[in-house]
Amino acid sequence: MTRLYGTIFIKRLSEFLYRLGRFIGLGAFLVFMLFPLVWIVLISFKPMNEIYLFPIKYLPARFTLDSYRKVLTMARFGVYFRNSLVISVIAAAGGLCINVISGFSLSRLKSGKVLQRILLILYFSQMIPSFILMIPLFNMISQIRLSNNLVVLTIVYGTTTVGFGSIMSKSFFDHIPPSLEEAALIDGCSHVSAIFRVILPVALPELVAIYCFLFVGMWNELWLAVMLISDERKLTIPVALNGFIGKSGVGWDIMSAGIVLALLPTMIIFAVGQKYIVAGLTEGGVKG
Repeated sequence: MTRLYGTIFIKRLSEFLYRLGRFIGLGAFLVFMLFPLVWIVLISFKPMNEIYLFPIKYLPARFTLDSYRKVLTMARFGVYFRNSLVISVIAAAGGLCINVISGFSLSRLKSGKVLQRILLILYFSQMIPSFILMIPLFNMISQIRLSNNLVVLTIVYGTTTVGFGSIMSKSFFDHIPPSLEEAALIDGCSHVSAIFRVILPVALPELVAIYCFLFVGMWNELWLAVMLISDERKLTIPVALNGFIGKSGVGWDIMSAGIVLALLPTMIIFAVGQKYIVAGLTEGGVKG
């Protein structure tokens, strides 16, 4: 009996230590990941004379909104914010339409050899660094005199997501059985009507997940915007934040406030679409 109790005690102790170690490990990882964000938020509320104090004081002695006033008035941050928001919303919607069409077509493609070759090309395209395409893309747009054009930047953003988005949407549509389309056709729907009335409503969580990822990627994109846009009135948020780094140093006050404001759309879109994102990734990752 004593040996039995000892075995149970050791088992429960090992389970407790395992859970404790996992909790401590995850907590340390969470602190490591969130510390830069928390530090930027604290800096954004500090007066200028407290930012460069040494030794460092993490909590501001006096909270102030001067950094936010500067970034919204002096830096014309509202114009950059509007440019990024319009471009990201429209480009993500256009990219989603292209990716849904290509992903659904690939999912229903009956020729296995053709499908394998197309997927191989799409996978290979994801291995090519994006900056390799910048020089020919810049030369092409410059020759047709369409640089400094937000419409062109929106089109470029929407088309550069075809590889990733097509692969992602195909994996989602693979889990929607073709029998749903066949049932809709039997009920009198056309192929297009069956897609809009049956397939897309079923794939709504997946579509929201794809849109959120496309939106965040375009919102944070820097190099294409730097290359194609030079007019100060047409800059996007990442380019504007990069401009706060000057020869004399970094304007940490307006930089930190700008970063906090730039994080708001991505936080909102993930907070609103969290349910659909989790459902979409779960359904796309588990084969039925």
